[in-house]
Amino acid sequence: MESRSIITQVQRDEALVFSKQVLVSKSSPKKPRGRSIFKALFCCLRAQNVGQTAFGNNHGLHKEETNTIAKIPGTCLLPEVTQQDQGRICVVIDLDETLVHSSFKPINNADFIVPVEIEGTTHEVYVLKRPFVDEFLRRMGELFECVLFTASLAKYADPVTDLLDKCGVFRARLFRESCVFHQGCYVKDLSRLGRDLRKTLILDNSPASYIFHPENAVPVQSWFDDMTDTELLNLIPVFEELSGAEDVYTSLGQLRAP
Repeated sequence: MESRSIITQVQRDEALVFSKQVLVSKSSPKKPRGRSIFKALFCCLRAQNVGQTAFGNNHGLHKEETNTIAKIPGTCLLPEVTQQDQGRICVVIDLDETLVHSSFKPINNADFIVPVEIEGTTHEVYVLKRPFVDEFLRRMGELFECVLFTASLAKYADPVTDLLDKCGVFRARLFRESCVFHQGCYVKDLSRLGRDLRKTLILDNSPASYIFHPENAVPVQSWFDDMTDTELLNLIPVFEELSGAEDVYTSLGQLRAP
């Protein structure tokens, strides 16, 4: 197994295209996003039909199916909702290029260095935390049932999450084996979680990850090493507004409405 295959990452050129699509501006942390910026952030959702056609979205839910919950015993990826999270929206959060950036090449200012064994050889993975990730996760844990869902392998992602999530924000962790491999992409099928899709959101830098459920997505710009980035800080008021939603489709629709 190649070391690169341990970590699922978006290439920089892909990230550049995506960032142009979502029109995410890098605003000052002193100036939170206004509603006009919310609309720009969510504008790419209107273009997802193009992406669905390209990926052959045969597994996507039809309009009348979007309120269903997986009910067959043993098929749900998540355990029953705890008493603490009753009534809360479930937010699925990506790891690589959303919360952190990792590399097998040495990074001088790495926040973590995680040893990963690959075919009997231990490799060091250098991990950078995205600016404001601690503040973001702390607030998300106060508002939502948070689930880590990454297309990376657990042998890498689990120890990274141990170091990242000191407050225990993530109620569950899902890794590559929980994804659906669809036309060359690892897709996070939200219908398999066992949660009401009207009360489920996904935060991910890769549109390919949520092509089955684009209308549940909050897009975020891919991050690599820009220490002036304020995306996560700017997203806090977005999620604060979404936290009280009875139906995420309605609330997301209002945020991205012209």
